[in-house]
Amino acid sequence: MRIEQINLYKLRMRMINPFTTSFGTEQDRDFILVEVMNENGLSGWGECVTSESPLYIEEFTDSSWIMLEKFLVPLLLKKEINHPDEVFNLFQPFKRNNLAKSSLDGAVWDLYAKEKGISLAEALGGTKDKIDVGISLGIEENIDDLLSNIQSKVDEGYRRIKLKIKPGKDVKVIEQVREKFPDIPLMVDANSAYTLKDTNTLKELDQFNLMMIEQPLTAGDLLDHAKLQQEISTPICLDESIHSYDDARQAIELGSGKIVNMKVGRVGGLSEAKRIHDLCRDAGIPMWCGGMLESGIGRAHNIAITSLSNFTLPGDTASSSRYWERDLINPEVVASNGQVDVPSGLGIGYDVDMDEVMKHTVEKRFIK
Repeated sequence: MRIEQINLYKLRMRMINPFTTSFGTEQDRDFILVEVMNENGLSGWGECVTSESPLYIEEFTDSSWIMLEKFLVPLLLKKEINHPDEVFNLFQPFKRNNLAKSSLDGAVWDLYAKEKGISLAEALGGTKDKIDVGISLGIEENIDDLLSNIQSKVDEGYRRIKLKIKPGKDVKVIEQVREKFPDIPLMVDANSAYTLKDTNTLKELDQFNLMMIEQPLTAGDLLDHAKLQQEISTPICLDESIHSYDDARQAIELGSGKIVNMKVGRVGGLSEAKRIHDLCRDAGIPMWCGGMLESGIGRAHNIAITSLSNFTLPGDTASSSRYWERDLINPEVVASNGQVDVPSGLGIGYDVDMDEVMKHTVEKRFIK
C-alpha cells in the first residue's frame, strides 16, 4: 500500500460518568484520531489514547499531536508499505512516544486488512469470534455507591470486576466488597500508588482471593515488583512497567509478575503487542487487554488483539454505553452476558461516524 494522505483529528469528548483512579478524576477525554488513506481513497483508522495531562505515562495529547505532525507522519507519508510490521520498525529511531506511534500503526493495520479483504482480527491471527470482558470501576467516596455499582455490573453479566485502589482506599474497601460479593471474580488496580514500604498492607489483600493486583509499584519498575511478588501470594499483573517486548522479556526472567495487561497504545502498536503476546504465550504468562477509556475506534483495535489465543482473562473492553452518550462508530460496541462479538467485517469491522467525529473535533490537520 502507499500512504497518500494522513488526517489528524484532536477531539474532546465528555464521558457519561467521571472516572477516579489514584491519579485523580477524569471526565473529559482529550485524544487524537488518525486516518491514513491510500491512493484509492480507502481509509484506515487509529486512536491515540492520550489524556490532557501526562499522568498515566509521559505522553499527553498536545505532545502526541506535535510528535505525529512533526516526526511520525512525515516518515509514513508517500511511503510504500508491504506489511504493517514495517511501521513499527520505521519509527524505531524515535524514543518512546508509544501512544503516538500506536495510533499510526493501528491505522495502517486497519487499512492493510481492508485492502486484503479481511477483518483486523484475522489479519492479526486471531482465532476467537467472541471475547470475554470485565468492567473497571473507579474509586468511590461512598462504599454504598461502590457496592451498588458492582451489583449492577454483576447483573449485566460482566465476567470480572476490577476496582481501583490507593492508600487509604484498599483493604477495608475490599473487605466490605467481599462481604457482599464473596465469590465474584475480583481484581484490584493500584496504578503505581504503593511502594515496598506498603508490603504489609498489600499482604493483607491475600485474604480476599483476588485474581490479581495490577501495577502496585512504580511505573517502569521490574526489580521491586519481583521482590514484592515473593512476599505476597496474590498474582501481580504488570501494566505501566511493560512498554516493549524487552520489558516483558525481562519481567518474565525476573519473576516481576505472573500476568500481563496489554495496552496496545502503551507498547507502540499492534505489531509489538502481537510479539509480546507470543512471548507470554510461550512462557505460560496469561494476558488480558486493558482499557484507556477509548472511543469505539480504539475499542475496536482492543477487540481485534484480544481475539488472539493467549488473551485468556477477561479484559476491560466494556460496552460503548458505559462511557459515551454516543460513540464514534456504527454499530456501537455491546457486551452481552460478559462477551463481545469479534467483528467479521473488513478492517476494524465498524463504520466511523464522521458526523460524530466532527462534532467533537477541536482541531484538525489534513496532510498530503
